Amino acid sequence: MSLTQTRYTISEVAEITGLSAHTLRWYERIGLMPLVDRSHSGQRRFHDKDLEWLGFVGKLRMTGMPVADMVRYAELVREGAHTVGERRELLESTRRDVRARIAELQETLSVLDYKIDIYTGAAQAPGKAQNS
Repeated sequence: MSLTQTRYTISEVAEITGLSAHTLRWYERIGLMPLVDRSHSGQRRFHDKDLEWLGFVGKLRMTGMPVADMVRYAELVREGAHTVGERRELLESTRRDVRARIAELQETLSVLDYKIDIYTGAAQAPGKAQNS
């Protein structure tokens, strides 16, 4: 992510990330985001590091990781270097889940390809279409 400014309002972060301001506030409230800096008037001021973190959280969401596990991971990060092993275990578990889902999707794709091939052949040779 190549960003040119160093401070962002919540609406700018919402536009950049595609997350709503409500979601960003919720992430902060549940501990998924580190505490966000505030201006003298109390407005949130996000930084590039916050956007990088949100990018990573987005990837974790795409894996299907439960929010509670994402929050736990964020807590471990804040606790410091002595939690590296536990963080790695959490990510390795998620990686196993993702690989299993990819295998399921590959199997599903093979079935779809098979059926498409049947229908392609049937379209080329009318009268040979199957019922399924």
